[in-house]
Amino acid sequence: MSGLYSLARPLLFQMDAERTHEMTLRLLSRHPGIGGFYDFGLRHDPVRLMGLEFRNRVGLAAGLDKNGECVEAFDRMGFGFIEVGTVTPRPQAGNPRPRLFRLPRQQALINRLGFNNHGIDALVARVRRTRRQAVLGVNIGKNADTPLEQADEDYLIGLRKAYPIADYIVINVSSPNTVGLRKLQEDGRFAALVASLHRERTLLGDRYGKRVPLLVKIAPDIGDDDLLSLARTAVDGGIDGLIATNTTTARPGLEGVPQAAEAGGLSGRPLRPLAEATLARLRRLVGADYPLIGVGGILSGADALARRETGADLVQVYTGLIYRGPGLVRECVNALQAPSPHRMPVTAG
Repeated sequence: MSGLYSLARPLLFQMDAERTHEMTLRLLSRHPGIGGFYDFGLRHDPVRLMGLEFRNRVGLAAGLDKNGECVEAFDRMGFGFIEVGTVTPRPQAGNPRPRLFRLPRQQALINRLGFNNHGIDALVARVRRTRRQAVLGVNIGKNADTPLEQADEDYLIGLRKAYPIADYIVINVSSPNTVGLRKLQEDGRFAALVASLHRERTLLGDRYGKRVPLLVKIAPDIGDDDLLSLARTAVDGGIDGLIATNTTTARPGLEGVPQAAEAGGLSGRPLRPLAEATLARLRRLVGADYPLIGVGGILSGADALARRETGADLVQVYTGLIYRGPGLVRECVNALQAPSPHRMPVTAG
């Protein structure tokens, strides 16, 4: 654990989890130079993927900086890419509090935040004012009060508004904290959404003279048949990559833990086996060359390397950053400097 963070964490963990989160974001947004304290010893490890140049393979997962308030601070920490959001067309408060819970012994979080954010217009304006070197992803979703039948239009609004400022855009259809959202992963709905976004992306590419990669973030709680259908639809529909995975509604390893009864998505160490297994299944389905980003339960450099060996081209952290501190970025980047790992054998699904 980073020295400064190891001193601060006991105090931070005495406070309400969401209050601590908000306080930390305010600090980082007002004093982005703090991030630069943690990039000492971080090696340069450039990689090209989806037509983008990443300075390393380690990214910040969506959800931590929903409104793009701390991009400069996270950039200075050494992340190769930063994913902001999930952001919706209109501002929304999210679900009632309390909605974020720490499980320190399990190095886990349960959250039911519900896409609380300031809206896409505020995020775009903020990003335009931000200086960065890292690749920037924008994760988009639908407003909670938008019916599923009209969800496509919310995603199209997000795509249109994020397109000029994003290096890549992620379609979030897998959060468990917006009622009914995961139904958008179902065969017919998902195919229609992908087709609609692909058409719009083509028009936007002509308008802005650039092609912004489009990715989809998926759930770990998905059966083999549904995963096969989703992967095929994504590949055939022009989606540039998949992110595996979002949080889980399952409670692996939490037997007897009182907070396990809280509704919401579980992240952190207990999610790792599910996320890794989903990534492995995806890699077998999509082949060796299709871009995959691994996220979920990465709390060390060894975890990052294991996810790379399972088939991830890039990795992301979120809960690990809360438990390990910013030094985790350097640890993961340097761990992935090892010789190219042996990728597991793949077969077309």
